[in-house]
Amino acid sequence: MAEVDSTQELDLELVKRVQRGDSTAFDLLVRKYQHRVVALIGRYIHDWSECQDVAQETFLRAYRALGNFRGDAQFYTWLHRIAVNTAKNHLVANNRRPPTDDVDASDAEQYDSGTRLRDTDTPERELMRQELERTVMKAVEALPEELRTAITLREVDGMSYEEIAQKMDCPIGTVRSRIFRAREAIDAELRPLLDTDSATRERTRQ
Repeated sequence: MAEVDSTQELDLELVKRVQRGDSTAFDLLVRKYQHRVVALIGRYIHDWSECQDVAQETFLRAYRALGNFRGDAQFYTWLHRIAVNTAKNHLVANNRRPPTDDVDASDAEQYDSGTRLRDTDTPERELMRQELERTVMKAVEALPEELRTAITLREVDGMSYEEIAQKMDCPIGTVRSRIFRAREAIDAELRPLLDTDSATRERTRQ
């Protein structure tokens, strides 16, 4: 329990710093939870690029709403709900029906030791999540430097294409191309895992 308590305290301290106007504290929260949020969204959306876009939208919504966060629930519980709602809204907006095997946000209250959701995650699902994270990290590390920099500035730092173009001193079209190529490379590494996961889920439903 000490680990959970220290995690909550650290998160709450970062939240308070953000509420006082320290945007770098929010960057730390993004870095801490981004892969977990992407893995959660991946339960609803299997396209890597879409997952990244919805994750970014999740963090933007969280940032805008952070002024109302009072610490009544764990930060990740609160973020989990925003991620689930953002993923569902994305599917509905694109005329796609959210999956029926929903991840109940209230289950996130039982978040265990900062590692996984009890009950909603089987050991197999947790292994898959960890494998996805490892695969993403390896795929990003293997990218050429200009692609790795572009995708990191976009997905981790949340910069706009214009800001990235300025930072990398290149045209916006080049930035878009680099990010597209980076996502394609990561998607190519993730696709076999996601296809296997979808097939497994389909079998369990039958």
